[in-house]
This record gives sequence, structure tokens and C-alpha cells, in this order.
Amino acid sequence: MQRNRNARAFTLVEVLIVVIVLGILAAIVVPQFSTASDDANLSALKSNLQTIRAQLELYKIQHNGSYPTVANFVTQMTAGTDVAGAAGSDFGPYLLTIPANPFSGENAVTNTATPAATLGWYYNESTGEFRANDSAAHKLL
Repeated sequence: MQRNRNARAFTLVEVLIVVIVLGILAAIVVPQFSTASDDANLSALKSNLQTIRAQLELYKIQHNGSYPTVANFVTQMTAGTDVAGAAGSDFGPYLLTIPANPFSGENAVTNTATPAATLGWYYNESTGEFRANDSAAHKLL
């Protein structure tokens, strides 16, 4: 039998080198994708906070220095209100919906400052403070 000298095949060493190079590339690229998701959530959180805080200040200006109450926060921010904050058509709506916290996936608003998986936002009606209620790091925003 004669060997075909034009036929070429990869040696085991060449295949191992290709696999090692692909492994190194994967080790570099995969963490980039996981941090991109966290960066996107952080950006969304900052944007939501900026929008809600701006609308809270507008509400305060139009309602004689009063912020919405915790109990009626969703209604007062997403529907029309009168100067006293009751249902009406003088002012608002300030938001179409209360956005979900991108890290917890929840849009609940509470005045309890204890982070839990079921809480989206912390709101203090006397000071107008509005922040994420999901972790210590996000509370600083």
C-alpha cells in the first residue's frame, strides 16, 4: 500500500493547541458578558431613580410641598390628582407605571428600609427619599 503524500491531517498536538487557545479565549470573553448584564441593570436602576425622583419633586411643587403618601403612592404617581393629592384632574399623572427594580424585579414601594427579595423600592414620604430596597450597595444610589 502506498501512502497519499498530498493528504494532510492534524496531529494530536495541533488539535490540543487549538483547544487550549479556544479555552483561553472563552475564559476571557465569558466574564465580560456576565458583567455586562450587571452594568445594564445598574444603568437601568440609575435611570429609574433619576426619573422617579424628578417626578416626586414635581409632585411636591404642585401639591403645596407635600410628597405622595406611601399608602397611595402608586395611585398618586400614576393617576391624576387634585392639589390635596386625591383623585382629580388638576395634576399628573407623573409616571405611566412604577418601574420594577432591575435587581429584584419588583415594583413594590414600601417605607420599610429592610431589604428583601420581595421589595423593590424604599420611599420616605416625609423627606421624599426614594431608593432601591434590594442591597446595601444599591441603597447608596
